[in-house]
Amino acid sequence: MDEPVLVAAEKMARLDVGSLPICGTDDRLKGMLTDRDIVVKVLAAGKDPKTCRAGELAQGEAVTIGADHDAREILRTMASHKVRRLPVIDGHKLVGIVALAEVAKAVPDATTGDLLESLTSG
Repeated sequence: MDEPVLVAAEKMARLDVGSLPICGTDDRLKGMLTDRDIVVKVLAAGKDPKTCRAGELAQGEAVTIGADHDAREILRTMASHKVRRLPVIDGHKLVGIVALAEVAKAVPDATTGDLLESLTSG
């Protein structure tokens, strides 16, 4: 959480990802930092990415999925919260992140199509 946004952005570029989890000193997920957050909440707002902390951008409670949930539950959660990536939690520990593209491989095309429509509509 104390990591500068610039360091987080460099990490995102190196890993070729569009989001990173933000965890506190207690290793609990505090939120997700997206490339859009960096552009809108830091750069466009005139903040310095060298001094602005990633933890400052973690707002509200992160939407998560349990490690034991199946693909359909993951899709339902993505649709209801209009997100394309979900942190995976086992107890209170972050164990991974699942993306829509990964889940789409595990379910019928019609189900994925319905989700994509709900994510891109109004």
